[in-house]
Amino acid sequence: MERESMEYDVVIVGAGPSGLSAAIRLKQLCTESGKDVSVCIVEKGSEVGAHILSGAVLEPRALNELIPDWKEKGAPLNTPAADDRFMFLTENRAFKLPTPPQMNNHGNYIVSLGNVCRWLGEQAEALGVEIYPGFAAAEVLYDENGAVRGVATGDMGVGKDGEKTANYTQGVELHAKITLFAEGCRGSLSKGLFQKFELRKECDPQTFGIGIKELWEIDPEKHQPGLVWHSIGWPMDSGTYGGSFLYHLEGNQMAVGFVIGLDYQNPYLSPFDEFQRFKLHPAVKPFFEGARRISYGARALNEGGFQSIPKLTFPGGALIGCTAGFLNVPKIKGTHTAMKSGMLAAETAFEALTQEGAGNGIELTAYPEALKASWVWQELRGVRNIRPAFHNGMWAGLVYSAIDTYLLRGKAPWTFRNHADHPQLKKASECTPIDYPKPDGKITFDKLSSVFISNTNHEENQPAHLTLRDQTVPIEVNLALYDAPEQRYCPAGVYEIVRDDDGSNPRLQINAQNCVHCKTCDIKDPSQNINWVVPEGGGGPNYPNM
Repeated sequence: MERESMEYDVVIVGAGPSGLSAAIRLKQLCTESGKDVSVCIVEKGSEVGAHILSGAVLEPRALNELIPDWKEKGAPLNTPAADDRFMFLTENRAFKLPTPPQMNNHGNYIVSLGNVCRWLGEQAEALGVEIYPGFAAAEVLYDENGAVRGVATGDMGVGKDGEKTANYTQGVELHAKITLFAEGCRGSLSKGLFQKFELRKECDPQTFGIGIKELWEIDPEKHQPGLVWHSIGWPMDSGTYGGSFLYHLEGNQMAVGFVIGLDYQNPYLSPFDEFQRFKLHPAVKPFFEGARRISYGARALNEGGFQSIPKLTFPGGALIGCTAGFLNVPKIKGTHTAMKSGMLAAETAFEALTQEGAGNGIELTAYPEALKASWVWQELRGVRNIRPAFHNGMWAGLVYSAIDTYLLRGKAPWTFRNHADHPQLKKASECTPIDYPKPDGKITFDKLSSVFISNTNHEENQPAHLTLRDQTVPIEVNLALYDAPEQRYCPAGVYEIVRDDDGSNPRLQINAQNCVHCKTCDIKDPSQNINWVVPEGGGGPNYPNM
């Protein structure tokens, strides 16, 4: 059956900071020029902001450029960063370190990025952008010449057996002259584009971290609006990259989180349990006494930076935001760079679309050139060596970072290389199991109770969106060699080894309904056997104020 189709000048996949910024900038240019460009955003979350997860301290540089009067328009930037603290933790003590210049947050704001995106969505719709939340872009469409022609949303109402149910609704094709992919870190469609157009041929492998976050309502006497608190050290060993954040927002709320580089080596490591253990540190635990946990979530993030940026364009489309990887790791910020990439893509797209005779299959060759001439490129190039310096351990990374920042000022004549994460995992026989404390239900929790407060929901009668390329690998490779690390690296309890009553017949059970769409499994699986594809639109977490 032929699918229904809709025609636009620009289709944007993903209503995150970059996608919304691109849409707003396109419509601003229409207003300024008197010309019209039709713009549509398709978003897999149930609403704009539902799948957005970040710390987050927002540097408003790109927002100032995009919407200079954002304060008058009620942007939810309510808590200016007031006090930076950078701590080194041992198991029982905390030492204050000098705050690196990249982590100076004067002029920045502690925000809920989900709420910022909700507000950006309102600005976009007011300008005439069509936004369709609850529809997952499941397929890239190509024309007869192999150029991207748009995307198709996934079919709804398909049962686990692959057959149509009574609720079946066919997906819709969204045709566009230019398609901008703003899927966020490890986008499922972007992976296919990387392969088809060899976009990663001339860059380093991307390297990732997993960020796990909780939102708490804390005792007003312990609340310090504007406090930005980061730590390194315990509970990580010196060979594992990771660190924490505590951000005090308005309304007695505190965001707490932990980020661990996904190039960690010990298959027994559980990022979720490391995060829970961190909250028990003597310098941290007092914040949680008399407090109430409100929400939970997790998301992978790009850490490769400058040398892992792929080719950004191809016939008919371009990559923007975190799907390409513009996170400034030392600064612990990527929203401002993601937004700016979307704005630059929009400007070059508008220029191309308004040329006489503009047709399909346009390649925005001016977009990467504009990016290279912007502050985004300068910013990322200057810190390119800091994250890979930590491949040699925390102490080597700290020493090099100080030299690079204060003496070389980001102008070293060399560039350190990045490595892929999944090959770094050692065999279980080479590592020591980690004994994590049991959750107390007050400060520390288990995965399932955490997933519950992420408001995660998937229609149960649908094909699993966590697919295996080879059904034998989980037992014959992952369990045999690595003691099934997917049971631990997943922060949502999706993967479980189950056995018969006598302990025989081990098999992998995938609890796909628990998935919070963090993409860690797609990244960290040692055999790259797990392939994350989109579930039905509207499924997944529904993050409030995250």
